[in-house]
Amino acid sequence: MMIHNSSVIDKKAKISKNVKIGPFCYVGPNVELQENVELVSNVHIEGTTCIGNGTKIFPFASIGTQPQDLKYKNEKNSLSVGKNNIIREYVTINPGTEGGGTKTLIGDSCLFMISSHIAHDCIIGNNVIIANNVPLGGHVTIEDSVVIGGNSAVQQFTRIGRLAMIGGMTGVLKDVIPFGLSIGNRNYLQGLNLIGLRRKKYENKLIIGLDKAYKEIFSSKNLYENLSKINGEYKDNKLVSEVIKFIEKDKKRPICSPLN
Repeated sequence: MMIHNSSVIDKKAKISKNVKIGPFCYVGPNVELQENVELVSNVHIEGTTCIGNGTKIFPFASIGTQPQDLKYKNEKNSLSVGKNNIIREYVTINPGTEGGGTKTLIGDSCLFMISSHIAHDCIIGNNVIIANNVPLGGHVTIEDSVVIGGNSAVQQFTRIGRLAMIGGMTGVLKDVIPFGLSIGNRNYLQGLNLIGLRRKKYENKLIIGLDKAYKEIFSSKNLYENLSKINGEYKDNKLVSEVIKFIEKDKKRPICSPLN
């Protein structure tokens, strides 16, 4: 364990072995730093916050501070950050609120670039990349292997499905299906993240089937009518099944669709 003498570490904080804490950091009483965590310098961590093994946090990040929600009344809450994450300069991550289950959850092996913001009650999967200056509103769900381009903004309660890609400077107001490629000042679907699917080494047969189903699902604005027409046709295609399950999971949420 290496702790710089200028840092302030509360005696009640749980600091595991091989943790490195550089100059001018603050670690509060209910914080847990698991093995091989590194705080480079000037990192502030408070609240009931757990930072997972091997996570590295860069200068001026603020983790676990009070949610930016006027409904927050000092109720008990928490923040859990998984292992092997990279949290760059000026990133802010808030814990949950009573209205969202009191927990903010972040998975493993994510990259949060400079000045990104993770609001209260967000749920972030594994291997997610959030680029510079991207704010996530409260209660946002980001599934595994999503990439969000720089200067985009994600509205509260939005869902982004697995392996979706959001282009830079996109305003994300509607849910994005798994494997979707979304862009625009007010987001729309440009197509499928075919490059991402191939990098994940999915069979061409599955990708071709997904592409065909995508065109049928969004063939008209009557989304659920379109889904009923293809019911069972793609039951052996796990990618299509994942998209359909995502859409049907929360029928109150608007689904991002192509412009035409």
